[in-house]
Amino acid sequence: MPPVSTDLPQPLSIPRVGIIVGTTRPGRKAGQVARWVHGIAARRADASFEIVDLADFSLPHLDEPTPARGGEYRHAHTLAWAERIGTLDAFVFVTPEYNGSIPGVLKDALDFLYAEWTGKDAGLVGYGIGGGKRAMDHLRYVLGNVRVIAVAEQVSLTFRDDFEEMTRLVPGRGRQGELVAMLDELVAAVGKSSGVVVEG
Repeated sequence: MPPVSTDLPQPLSIPRVGIIVGTTRPGRKAGQVARWVHGIAARRADASFEIVDLADFSLPHLDEPTPARGGEYRHAHTLAWAERIGTLDAFVFVTPEYNGSIPGVLKDALDFLYAEWTGKDAGLVGYGIGGGKRAMDHLRYVLGNVRVIAVAEQVSLTFRDDFEEMTRLVPGRGRQGELVAMLDELVAAVGKSSGVVVEG
């Protein structure tokens, strides 16, 4: 009887992608945008997507006494945030533009952690009067400092073209295509950088 092979195919896994709602401001549009992203992303079979809302974590202004690079988290809110982010393989950040940059709560959320971000990939979705472009530029720079690589494709939503009365999200023509292109690049990048096997 021939020996039993131990070289059996490993079960395929797909990357888990967190869609980060990047503001907690009352009246924010980020929840609508994140749900739109999730509705399109969830149709894919090559990754799983889940919304991660900063408002659910009630992070204070950065209050850890030691730099995040050391991984010596002391507070319960930091540990809960670290556990949540650590379960994810990649991210889509949804950010408005406030005064030419990202919201302070998003910057703090990034600053709380280090290892949980490092070596992962991200896609960016911005919105605002100018489409959130300056916020996304700043976010790319901040992400680089925690060693998150943001893919080149991004989605820029303007109040004029993508929101009715600057309130209700109604994505303009071509926006879905832009989002799909960003997600395609993101999932491909995750497969290369993390070793997660992506189903074709």
